[in-house]
Amino acid sequence: MDTSSAKDKNLITAWLLVGVIMVFVQILLGGITRLTGSGLSITKWDIVIGSIPPLTSADWNETFDLYKRTPQYQKINEGMDLQQFKFIFFWEYFHRLWARSMGFVFLFPFLYFLGRRSLSSQTLKRLGVVVFLAGVAALFGWIMVASGLINRPWVNAYKLTIHLGLGISLFIFLFYTWLKEKGYGPVMVANHWKKYIHILIVLVVLQVCLGGMVSGMKSSLLYPTWPLMNDKWVPDIIWDRAHWNWNSFLLYDQSGFMPTLVQVIHRNMAYLITGFVIVFGYRWIKSQNSQLHWVPYTLFGIIIVQVILGICTLLGSQGSIPVLYGVLHQGLGILTLTFLFYIKIRANKSYIAF
Repeated sequence: MDTSSAKDKNLITAWLLVGVIMVFVQILLGGITRLTGSGLSITKWDIVIGSIPPLTSADWNETFDLYKRTPQYQKINEGMDLQQFKFIFFWEYFHRLWARSMGFVFLFPFLYFLGRRSLSSQTLKRLGVVVFLAGVAALFGWIMVASGLINRPWVNAYKLTIHLGLGISLFIFLFYTWLKEKGYGPVMVANHWKKYIHILIVLVVLQVCLGGMVSGMKSSLLYPTWPLMNDKWVPDIIWDRAHWNWNSFLLYDQSGFMPTLVQVIHRNMAYLITGFVIVFGYRWIKSQNSQLHWVPYTLFGIIIVQVILGICTLLGSQGSIPVLYGVLHQGLGILTLTFLFYIKIRANKSYIAF
């Protein structure tokens, strides 16, 4: 590889890493937007004009008047003053502005590298998937917001979870693209270890999706206690057969059944994952794998911190969900999943045995 090609490769790798970091920050901003109730403060989706915030008092009053027509204002925030509105507007505006910024950070370097023919065909294919996922995530973001502008005072929790899932998929695939461009070689991992990694990935994917629904349904506000849920392991509403119908699932905000159910599953899934990691990590350590000896210790550390953050989020949900704990809990969950995919991506045939 000549000097020019090596320089371009380093620049491409750095560019992709910046993209990975920006997507992760965007997901965290989405979490802040959700937990502060800011997502419905901007009622229009103007890709170009929407980049400019209100600049005059008249502009602010007009924007505030549009928000006053939404169910969220009429059912929850009636009486909010302009300063309070500016606070929630800021987070949604910043969230959208960051998304637009990512578009520019992607486009101009891409055109530069394309003109220099520095991108391999495989990298171009992967970037095509990245663009597709970004577009679908952005489109579904507006579909999600629109779901809260009619009748409901909040965005639909199921659509929110899909939007979150698309964002995480974009993040992990871009991380995968960066890994491939960076040229990290495979490591030796036996097939039976791969099986357990796959199981753990499935469990964590389900847990992250459940976390999205717990957040979207504001479930922690109903049961801000731990380890029991208001003195019960499984609340009585779950055992009431009258609630097991389609309306309870679809119109989840009209009763406490669905928010309770997703929190029950989310909590118990956390215990299952923790137990799985302990057994998995212990057996990995016993296998004395010199190449990846750090994997179980990293998983142990992640799980301990994640459980603590989850408990702090629950106990702090007295009337409102603590934004800091909630966002950190979400962010670490995504990093946990990314770490598992990292191990999966680099895994190869091996000599390791139990």
